Formats: sequence, C-alpha cells, structure tokens
Amino acid sequence: MATALTAIGWWLGSGTHPVWWITWLAPVPVLWLASRVRTRWAVASAFLAMAIGSGNLWSYMHGHIGLPFGVVVFAMLWPGVIFALCVLLHKRLLRRGRVVAAALAVPVTWVALAFFNSLISPHGTFFDIAYTQMDALAVIQLAAITGIWGIGALMLFVATAVALLSASQANARTRRALAGSALLLLVIVLGFGIWRLAAPSTSQARVGLIALDQTGKPVAIDSPEGQARQDRYLAALGRAVDQGAQIAVLPEGIFAAGASIPAFAEFAQQHSMTVDVGVNLQEDHGVERNTAMVFQPGAVSPAMHHKHHLIPGFESRFTPGNTFQMLTGAPRIGLAICKDMDFQDFSKAYGQRNAQLLLVPAWDFVEDGWLHSRMAIMRGVEGGFAVARAARSGRLTLSDDRGRVVAEASSEQDDAERVANLPLRETQTLYARWGNWFAWLDVVALLALLGMAVAPTFHRSR
Repeated sequence: MATALTAIGWWLGSGTHPVWWITWLAPVPVLWLASRVRTRWAVASAFLAMAIGSGNLWSYMHGHIGLPFGVVVFAMLWPGVIFALCVLLHKRLLRRGRVVAAALAVPVTWVALAFFNSLISPHGTFFDIAYTQMDALAVIQLAAITGIWGIGALMLFVATAVALLSASQANARTRRALAGSALLLLVIVLGFGIWRLAAPSTSQARVGLIALDQTGKPVAIDSPEGQARQDRYLAALGRAVDQGAQIAVLPEGIFAAGASIPAFAEFAQQHSMTVDVGVNLQEDHGVERNTAMVFQPGAVSPAMHHKHHLIPGFESRFTPGNTFQMLTGAPRIGLAICKDMDFQDFSKAYGQRNAQLLLVPAWDFVEDGWLHSRMAIMRGVEGGFAVARAARSGRLTLSDDRGRVVAEASSEQDDAERVANLPLRETQTLYARWGNWFAWLDVVALLALLGMAVAPTFHRSR
C-alpha cells in the first residue's frame, strides 16, 4: 500500500503537468514504511514507487518526442534509482540510531545526485523536482538564494520529518525536534517568499509575443513560402505596435536566412521596436547556427545570440554558441534560446550582468509547453530578471523576476499573439553571485553522512 500510494503521488506530482502540493506528500508513505521493514524491502519499495510513478513520462517522451525505447526506460527508472539510494542511506543511519542524520539523508542524497546529473546530462536540470512548485510562488523565491536545489531539499526534509513522527527508532524528543525544525524552515521560507513578492517594480516594458505556423519547419526567407510567412509575421507585428508594444519576441527557427532580414530591420526602424526573430543562420563555409536575430531601432546590423545548448540528435547540424549577448540601451536586455534556459549557467551569467529582461525564442513539443516555459521562468527567479518567451507548439509567457506569470497564451494547437506590460526590477540575487553553493554543500554533507553510515561503531564495556 505504501508503494502504491507513493507511486500514485509521484505520478500526479511530477511530469509535464504536476499538481504541486501532491509532490510534497508523495515520498511520505515509503519513508514511513522504511522505519518498519527490512532494508531490502524499503529500498525495493522506494525504487518501484518512483519508477512506476515516472510512467507518466511515457506518452511525452516516446509518443510526442519519439525518443528511443531505451532512453525512455532509463528516464523512468532514474528517479527510482535516486530514491532507492536515498532510502538505503536513510535506513542505514536509522539502524545506527542516528535519527537526525537519517532525516537529512533523503534530501541531501537526492539533491547531490540530481546536481551531479545536471552537470553531465545534455538536458541540464530537466524534470528536477523543484519545477513541480512553479505554482507555489512563495516557495520558489528560495531559488534566488539556493537555486532550485534548496527547493528540493526543503520538500524532502519536510516529507522525511513527517514520516519519522511515528518511527520507533526516534524518541519523542527527537521526533518533536525534527517536526519543529521542518515547521520552522517552512515558516521562514514562506515568510521570505511573501516578503519578496511584495516588492514593487521599478519600471515596465510593453512586450508582444507572437507564434504562428506551429507545425511548419524553418523555411528559406527568399522562398515563396518564406515570403508568405514573413508577411504574416509582419502583419502580426503591426497589430502588436497598434497595442503599444515596444519589444516583440518571435519563436525559434522560423526562417533560414543569412546575416540579416531586411524586412524586419526596416520594420524595427520605422516603428521604433526591438524585434527578436528565431533564425537558422546560414554562415560562410557551410556553418549553420540556431540564432536569435534581434533588430533594434538605430542599429546598423542585428544583434545575435547563438544557441549554446543544442538538443542531441535533433540539432546536431548546428554549431553551438559560447557567448552571452546583452543589447545596448535601457532596459538591460539579454538573449537566450529555448533549451538554453534548461541550464543554470544562464541564470548566473545574466544575473551577473545585471540583466532586467531576457528575450527567449523557443520551440516546444506541445505536451511540455507548461513545464518548459516554467523552467525558463525559474531561471528568472534564480538570476533576478524578467523573461519574455515565445514558443511555437508551446506557451507564450511574460514573467517577472519573482516568477509571476503576468501574461500567457498557448500555441500548442493554434497561432497565438499576446501583448502586455511586463514589470521590471533592479534585482541582484545571491544565487547569481554564488552559484551552486547550496548544491556543493549538499555534496559535502553527503560525504559526511556516508562516513557516519560506514564508520565502525564501538561499544563501551562495563
């Protein structure tokens, strides 16, 4: 029953459309069980529960994206492996009477392994447990200090403290201390979040988001199809101008073009608008790049950002970029493209450059529109900047540096256009300055806990 309850909780509380509050409860049944059964059964229960719960990824990864069977199975089993290792260390420390260390073992092990996975994975932080909390605004403010790692640690510490409330290995005083510590941490985090959300904006920008031709591939700008698509976007830009937009973001990879697109350059000059267009850039010597081409009033040539983080297999023909591009003038605007926002180097880089706003052309896979847009929004909370993101086959979102979505539209099934005022602030975050300090602290803590788990015990004789 414990295995089934955790599996159901993880199924509902993770994946592409998580129910945020269920995620907090999902680990509790198996962690409750762990103090009552032998180690092998506790570990098996942990693995099965998370592996079965991760079955919610099958339709997305295999059906929508078409990933190979082995890759999908690995993605479904990996959470089970992590949780099983968490429970193994937790159980070992419980048996040794180290109840406080056992309470820390689950969050510390989970975060340390998730952090190492993000360092080596071509998909960065995709599906991290912290993204399940994007609708809990007060909770995600913690990312401005610890990055996503503090959120996952908090969730799993609370779940472990709840599970230990009736554990026979802990005396009443220890159980009360753990419950009190978890409650105190929750109050502090929520208080900080509420305080941070109350901060007023210092300025605003009126931004338009446009996504047309959802199923179309990039087309040559000088082809008849390319000219027709260009005309549609120019007409939509005209509607955005009529609504007062000063900045417009178009999706990733809508055209294949050379060093500039004269029609968009002319439009930007005539209407004093900054226009960000996703382009498959054709350079000399056959070099091809996935590029954000930004046309600004008064600029002779467009500013360009070349996508850093390319999707394995899908984008193997592209040469990745390695620089971070800031536009001139005010507000201070940085550039990124779609999958770049799955990686925390963009939080730190643009946070350290004091960016107020990031423009992000994107292209989603329909089913992951909500999740992928929220991952980009989390980068804004970590780095202290607003995000304007326009995705084909996904979501168009305007979010402030606190992670509030101030405007949203869906392009998952049809064309979408949205214009709204986006609040901006002068924000500097601890995470932008110190990076993954909390994750490395978890790594050190994990080593200490492993030492406690394997160190010989000595019994004093009378």
